[in-house]
Amino acid sequence: MTDRMIKTSGPIDADCRLPGSKSLTNRALVIAALADGQSRLDGCLFADDTRAMLGGLETMGFRVQIDEKAERILVDGLGGYVPVKQAEIDAAASGTTVRFLTAMLTVASGRYRLSGTTRLNQRPIGDLLDALNQLGATARSERENDCPPVIIDADGLPGGGCQISGGISSQFLSALLMAAPYAQRDVTIDVEGELVSKPYVEMTCRTMAAFEIEVEQAEDLGRFYIPAGRPYQSCQYAIEPDASGASYFLAAAAVSGGRVKVLGLSAASVQGDARFVDVLEQMGCTINRGPDFLEVRRSPDVRLRGVDVDLNAMPDMAQTLAATALFADGATTIRNVGNLRVKETDRLAAMATELTRLGAEVELYEDGLRISPPVRITPAEIETYDDHRMAMSFAVVGLAAEGITIKDAECVNKTFPDFFKRLDGLSRA
Repeated sequence: MTDRMIKTSGPIDADCRLPGSKSLTNRALVIAALADGQSRLDGCLFADDTRAMLGGLETMGFRVQIDEKAERILVDGLGGYVPVKQAEIDAAASGTTVRFLTAMLTVASGRYRLSGTTRLNQRPIGDLLDALNQLGATARSERENDCPPVIIDADGLPGGGCQISGGISSQFLSALLMAAPYAQRDVTIDVEGELVSKPYVEMTCRTMAAFEIEVEQAEDLGRFYIPAGRPYQSCQYAIEPDASGASYFLAAAAVSGGRVKVLGLSAASVQGDARFVDVLEQMGCTINRGPDFLEVRRSPDVRLRGVDVDLNAMPDMAQTLAATALFADGATTIRNVGNLRVKETDRLAAMATELTRLGAEVELYEDGLRISPPVRITPAEIETYDDHRMAMSFAVVGLAAEGITIKDAECVNKTFPDFFKRLDGLSRA
């Protein structure tokens, strides 16, 4: 495992074009495999999570043609047919892979087993299995603990109605939505309780629409209806730069007192995390929003200020905000992100520990935390807990504070393999 010392930067002045979105890449791969005919996906991300999805599809018998240099993947969709009747699928550490493929495989015919790393096999999937079984599937947790490994005895998905909790992971709902067009009957999904990460569900619906499936949904996203008998149609689909990954570079401008423009991403993005610039604006940054860029500026003579924000719609931004909050005047409170406790690690507890290590005073809540920044940030080695977002967010701290080392830094390979190279390449004002 490799540790990495972060070099302080001074003010940054840079334009960036970043890799494609992991969330969009993995959704598009699933839908393209289910579609009728060959689809071309441009701007794809190639990282551990997307390689896990590609490996899963190939294990299932799908033909994919990969051109990493061109960031392009061709997928030969089979109209809802899965060629392989028995398979062991390794999802590695990818939550989207195990959840999306679990739902997808219920429309197939055969017996399938999905599993992954030790941590992935501890992450909950029971709500998704319950919903699929309500739709007539036969899917179970092998160890009967509502976690992977998952066993699916598939003979087509009958369809009908199901209920699913909205409070654990929006990926469960997204998985159901993407598989639903291939059910034998129309599918109605009722969401119980508050739906977390709503923009990710909207992203799923918009990606489905690009492949010519329109999802009928209630205004409050409490009910979804998908008619049967309408297969996805193949298409050429362009994947946006990753808004989650962009947040670290936009935050770099905020903490360094500089300017960063992310190209290819706009405020109209299908990715909810693009709205992180709204939070930076509340903190005192100047935001320029263009049709194909987002830019953050902060003059060195303007101080950041603490904020109190509900990040339920973009929980993956909590760590980036926590890192930025160390440089603000006043406390920052992050609310309504309890689902972070069941991610790659318990992210709330991990953030509290590492922020305290840096000298901050932290109040940890069940669904959030309050950060009171230190007068001076304490040099420290940051534990990453095998969590890519811990590594990337705390690397931002090192741009403006001396003595920050990121332990086990290669965990960024999960979603952003060349993150540190790009961070080092930011031009200085």
